[in-house]
Amino acid sequence: MYTSALFVSVALGSAVGAQTGVVSPLAQLCNASVPNVLCINKYASVMPYHFFRNISNGTSEPTFGSTSVPNDTSFALVDKADFLVFDQQRGLAILGPNPSYDFVFHVSDAVHEAPVYVPSQNKLYLSQLAPPPGYLPQLVVDLNQDPPTLSEYLSDPPVYAPNGATFHNGLIYWGASGGNTSIGGTEQRPGIRTLDPATNKTTTLLNNYFGYYFNTVDDLFVHPATGDVWFTDPTYSWFNKLTDTPPQIEPATYRFSPDTGAVRLVEDSLQQPNGIALSPADNRTVYISDTGAVSAPYFPQQGATFNATGKRTIYAYDLDPGFSHLTNKRAVYLAQDWVPDGLKVARNGYVVAGAGKGVDVLSPRGDLLLRVRTNYTVQNFAWAGRELWVVGQGGISRVRWGLRG
Repeated sequence: MYTSALFVSVALGSAVGAQTGVVSPLAQLCNASVPNVLCINKYASVMPYHFFRNISNGTSEPTFGSTSVPNDTSFALVDKADFLVFDQQRGLAILGPNPSYDFVFHVSDAVHEAPVYVPSQNKLYLSQLAPPPGYLPQLVVDLNQDPPTLSEYLSDPPVYAPNGATFHNGLIYWGASGGNTSIGGTEQRPGIRTLDPATNKTTTLLNNYFGYYFNTVDDLFVHPATGDVWFTDPTYSWFNKLTDTPPQIEPATYRFSPDTGAVRLVEDSLQQPNGIALSPADNRTVYISDTGAVSAPYFPQQGATFNATGKRTIYAYDLDPGFSHLTNKRAVYLAQDWVPDGLKVARNGYVVAGAGKGVDVLSPRGDLLLRVRTNYTVQNFAWAGRELWVVGQGGISRVRWGLRG
C-alpha cells in the first residue's frame, strides 16, 4: 500500500506541474527572406515557465524583448528585429513588401520633440529641449539632399521649447512648453505659436488662461472643420526645468478658438494628458494619452520618475456633432513599453504612438498590430510622404513602409 500511495502522489504532482497551452515558438521570422521582420505568435500569450520581465528602476524600463524566457530560445530574436508583428494579417499589410528602418542621425541625449513636415519645402522641422536650459534653436532635416542633412534653425522671433507641432493651412502650429523671464532677451510663457516657414516669422496665439500660466502645452492638433486648436497641458516643464514657475493650474486638455481667443476646458480626468490626435478617418474620434506613470511631486523641484503601475494609457473619445466637446471616454491601450508619448492617427484610422524604445501601431480599438523597434527612447514622429521620421533622445530615424499619414 505504501508503494502504491507514493506512485499516486508522484503522478498527481507531475500532472499538476505540467504546463499547458504554451505558444511555441514564441517568435519566428515572418518571411525567411526578410530577416528584420519578426512575427510574435499569438502575442506570446502563454510563455513557458519560468519567465520574468524586470521592473523599472525609475528612470528606464526593461523592454518586452528583455523578458527572460530561458525555455524558448526563439524569444532571443525579439531584440534583433526592426519590426515586431503581433497581428500577421494587418501588421504585414502595414509594412508592405520591403519595409526598412534606418538610424539616420545621432543627436544629443536631450529630449527631441515636435517634428513636423512642410511639404512645399520637403523639410522636417523639430525641436531640441533642455539640456541645456534656454536652448533656442530648432533643428531641420533637409530631405532634398541625398543623404538628408541636419542643421540648426532659428525663427524670428525665436520660440522656446516647442513640444508638439502640426501643419495646417501653410503654417506650423507649435505647442511651446518653455517659460522664463529672459530667453534670448525676451520673456516667454507656455502657449501656442505659429511659424510661417516661407517668411520665418512666428506669431503668438495664446500664452495664458485668464492670467494663469499654462504648465507645458505639450501636444496639439487643429480641427479641419472649425480651425480650433485642441491641446494638452501636463506639468512636465516644471519637472524638466523648462519653466521658472511651478504649476498654477491642473493638468488638463483644452480647445482654443483663434478667431475669438476663447479657451475651453474639455478634459480634466487624466493625471498627465500628453499626446493628442484626431482620426482623419472620421474627424470625430480623438485619442489622448495619459502618461501619469512619469511624474513627481511639485516640491522640491526634481526630475520625474517612472512607476510601471502608474497611468500609461491611451483613451479614445467621441466628438459631439458640433465638434466642441468630448464624450464616451474609453481606455483602448496600456503601453507595453514606457509611456505613450507622441500620438498620431494614420489615414486609415490606425493609431500610432511613440512608446519607449519604439513606435506602436494599434487598431482603432487598441489591438497592438506592429511595433517598430529603436535603440533610443522615442518622443515623437511625423510622416513625410510615405516615410515616418522618428525623433527622441539620442537619435533620428526613418521608417519606410506602407502606412500613410
